[in-house]
Amino acid sequence: MKRKELICIICPNGCLLEAELGKGEKGETLVKEVTGNLCEKGIEWAENELLNPVRIITSSILVDGGDLPLVSVRTDSPIPLLSIFKVMKAIKMKKVRAPIQIGEPIIREPAGISCNIIATRNVNLL
Repeated sequence: MKRKELICIICPNGCLLEAELGKGEKGETLVKEVTGNLCEKGIEWAENELLNPVRIITSSILVDGGDLPLVSVRTDSPIPLLSIFKVMKAIKMKKVRAPIQIGEPIIREPAGISCNIIATRNVNLL
């Protein structure tokens, strides 16, 4: 069995977790046990982080004709860690025209990933 150390980021405690990994009947990786957590949230976070890590991406996109040269954006839901580079490539290739409103979808399903890239600030016309 393999052991993995993680620092939980769910709450301010920052618990040092130790997870024991094993194999299931079909050869899939399983989290057998998680220790070191001060709350139950740490167990669920560790299992997700080890078996299916996801992230929210934040970035910026060029704006044409706006009072700001860039608009800050983020994914509207977490995406698989392995998809970050594909989504960032789609963001890098995009340019938008002002005006832009907070929450406005800028890119729908970038690189075929099930999320949207949304604006996180307003950009007015120049």
